[in-house]
Amino acid sequence: MDLTITTLAERPELQAPMWQMIDTWPEFVTNDPVGWAYIGRIVAELPEYVLVATDPEGSVVGRAFSVPFQQAAEGRETLPDGGWDQVMLWAFSDLRHGRTPDIVSAIEITVAKDRLGQGISGRMLAAMRENVRRLGFSELIAPLRPSAKSSEADALIEEYVYRTREVDGLPHDPWLRVHVRAGGVIEKVAPASMTVSGSLEQWRRWTGLPFAETGPVEVPGALVPVHCEAERGYAVYVEPNVWVRHRV
Repeated sequence: MDLTITTLAERPELQAPMWQMIDTWPEFVTNDPVGWAYIGRIVAELPEYVLVATDPEGSVVGRAFSVPFQQAAEGRETLPDGGWDQVMLWAFSDLRHGRTPDIVSAIEITVAKDRLGQGISGRMLAAMRENVRRLGFSELIAPLRPSAKSSEADALIEEYVYRTREVDGLPHDPWLRVHVRAGGVIEKVAPASMTVSGSLEQWRRWTGLPFAETGPVEVPGALVPVHCEAERGYAVYVEPNVWVRHRV
């Protein structure tokens, strides 16, 4: 497919169409409070770290967000167990305090719902790697959401992410496979990368499920079961991701 991939800084007029692009994110994921607070700020304050892909007709078919932060800062010797949430908190803390970033973390690569399966995600990853290099960094890290894990919610993430295919030794998970093919190396699991909590009524609205009994609830799109406390009126989802490091 003939794609044009640019930064939002270069083409700010694409901001509205980018948000209007129909994607496949489960509704509960969009209610992560850290993501809710910071995704819009990436667009507003770090547009050179936002990539937008358009097709020959000018339609937005993909977007990619990343953030720079200072990994050398005290207390950041290893990639955080808090994954996606933590790296956004670090990035905007550094921006507020004027710390010089030394690395970039991917935050999201999303493809339009009607363009899935056309290789766009891999091209967006390649463009993100190139953008990181262009901006003067040597590494890109990603708190990666293994896309097929949702079909095996009970599987341990520590076992799942290291599964490989016999035919070529590449990861079993397709999104992990895209990253490894591009040169990424699996570094560690982030066991609490995203946390979404809500009342049972909220979870019913987000998922269409009853949430009537205490215990684990398998939710479409969730990588692990959601823990429901029926008697106490709430449920909590703690999503594990996997850190992948790219040297660019």
